[in-house]
Amino acid sequence: MVAHGFTGSWRRPAVRRAASILTDFGGVVSFDFRGHGSSAGRSTVGDREILDLEAAVAWARKLGYARVVTVGFSMGASVAVRHAALRRGVAAVVSVSGPGRWYYRGTTPMRRVHWVVEKRLGRLVGRVALGTRIAKGGWDPLPEPPHAVAPLISPAPLLVVHGDADAYFPLEHAHQLYDAAKEPKELWVEKGFGHAENAAPPELLRRIGAWITSHSNGL
Repeated sequence: MVAHGFTGSWRRPAVRRAASILTDFGGVVSFDFRGHGSSAGRSTVGDREILDLEAAVAWARKLGYARVVTVGFSMGASVAVRHAALRRGVAAVVSVSGPGRWYYRGTTPMRRVHWVVEKRLGRLVGRVALGTRIAKGGWDPLPEPPHAVAPLISPAPLLVVHGDADAYFPLEHAHQLYDAAKEPKELWVEKGFGHAENAAPPELLRRIGAWITSHSNGL
């Protein structure tokens, strides 16, 4: 199960490339979160998207996949972590370039993301230029941040993957998420890796696929 990042879509080349590589290790289902691509509704930027992921996991089970692993990128990583913790039932979860906490504004790209999400003009830019329809009004109530629920993922294995060249979230987010989680867990700090699906090299995606196979008996 591949969960794309904010403003992404299963139709985007980077997501399709990731899904194609992961098919060497098992069946792959990809989808659009609400407000993205051809999905209806408006994005809540990681909150109610766990319901979208739950629906996609249920669809994968209808297709015959008894053991489902979620692989999330950036926003999709936060959704995958929260889904595995709060909904449970997946065989394993992989967080790639995910945040450890909310409201991070410590990098220029994340300040731009907050402008797109929080400002009326930003949401217009998101809809027209980025193809992403964003709900206004913010979160109410505030959803649990990834690090707060990470301990609930166990006994399902968690793999945290983060690049030391990530322009959005520095490595402290990966360490925050990993440190909060219980065993079994792994942390991969990837030298020169940027952010999420757009920067993920084929070799890294193949290693993720091999990790999934070894920790879940395949997808």
